[in-house]
Amino acid sequence: MSAVAGFRPQRAARAAKERAPALPRLALLGTGTVGVAFVDRYQRLQSRGLVLPRVAWLANSRSVQTCEAGVAAALEQARTAPRREVVLQGWAEAEALQAGDIVVDATASELVADWHPEWLARGVSVVTANKLGHGSLLARSQAIVDAQCQTGARYGDSATVGAGLPLLGSLRALVAGGDRIHSVEGVLSGSLAWLFGRYDGSQPFSACVREAAAAGYTEPDPRIDLSGEDVRRKLLILARAAGLPLERGQVRVESLLPAALAAAPAEDVDGLLDLLDAPLAAQLLQARAAGARLRFVGRFDGQGASVGLRALPADHPLCAGSGTDNRVAVTSDRYPRQPLVIQGPGAGAEVTAAALLDDVLRISVA
Repeated sequence: MSAVAGFRPQRAARAAKERAPALPRLALLGTGTVGVAFVDRYQRLQSRGLVLPRVAWLANSRSVQTCEAGVAAALEQARTAPRREVVLQGWAEAEALQAGDIVVDATASELVADWHPEWLARGVSVVTANKLGHGSLLARSQAIVDAQCQTGARYGDSATVGAGLPLLGSLRALVAGGDRIHSVEGVLSGSLAWLFGRYDGSQPFSACVREAAAAGYTEPDPRIDLSGEDVRRKLLILARAAGLPLERGQVRVESLLPAALAAAPAEDVDGLLDLLDAPLAAQLLQARAAGARLRFVGRFDGQGASVGLRALPADHPLCAGSGTDNRVAVTSDRYPRQPLVIQGPGAGAEVTAAALLDDVLRISVA
C-alpha cells in the first residue's frame, strides 16, 4: 500500500490541528451600542461556521465578566451591573492579558485610550473604534506607533474613521508606496452628513439633531459632533496616517454650538438645542442664494488643517452621496488633478462593529 493510500483522514486532521497556531483570546471593552452590535455580529458569524477567537472576558466601567457561559450572558450581566461611584479599572490588570491576545476597545474613553500603548508594549494587539488613540494627543499616537515597532503587536483602527471604509488602509498604502499626499478633505462625520443632507428648512435644525440622535447616528452627547470635535479627531487620524504629525491645537475648528449650548450640563442639552435653529437657518438661506449646499468638511494640506461648515457648489465632489455617507477626496502625486474619492456609509453601530471584527480577523489569522 502506498504512503498516500495508507494516510488516514483522521491522522491528517489531527496533524493539521497540532500545526495550527492557537487563536488569541479577545477582551471586549465597552457595552454601549457598538459593544452590543459587536456581540450580535460575533454570534451571527459564529452561527455561519466562521472560526473566531474566543471572547474570554467582557468589561465596562461597572463590571468585569468572564465568558464561560457565553458572551451574550456576560454582556447582559455587565449591562445590568449596578453603577459604581469610582470607575472600575479591573480590565487593566496586567495578569489578565498575555502577548498575542487582542483587546477590542468599543468605548470612547480617554482612560482606555491611555492603555493602548501599554497593551501594545506587552505584545497585546488592539482593535479599536475609540478615536482617542491616534485622534487626540500626538504623544500618545507616537507611543502607539513606537510600541508596535518594538513588539510587533497590531493596531486595528479602521473603525475610527469612516466606520470601516478603506480610508486609512488606502492612505497608508499610498504613503508606503512612496506617494506624497498634497491634501485630504472630506465629509468625515456620518451624523453631520446625514444632518446636512436632511436639513432643508422645512423643519428646524434642532428637530433634525433629535432625529439623528434617536437613530443612533450621533455620539451619546451630540455636542461632540456639532462642535466639530469628532471631525477634528478623524482628521488628525488621517493626517498622522499620511505622515503629517499634527498637534490637536493645529486644527482650526469652527463649532456649530452657541456658547450657552456648549457650556450647558449634559442633562440640559436637549432643551437647548433650539439655540441652533436661527444661525443654521440663516446659513442655509445664504447658501441657497449662492446656489450652494452646506457640508461640514475637514481638510488638511500644506497650508494647515481646518474643520467647519462650508457652502460648496452643488457639483462639488463632497456634495455627492446620501444618508450617513462619508466622502473623502485625496490629492497626491499619483492623483494630482482628479482626486481619489472614497465614499460609503460612515455612521452606525452595525458598520462600526463589522469594521472591528474585520480587524480582529485580519490580526488573528496573520
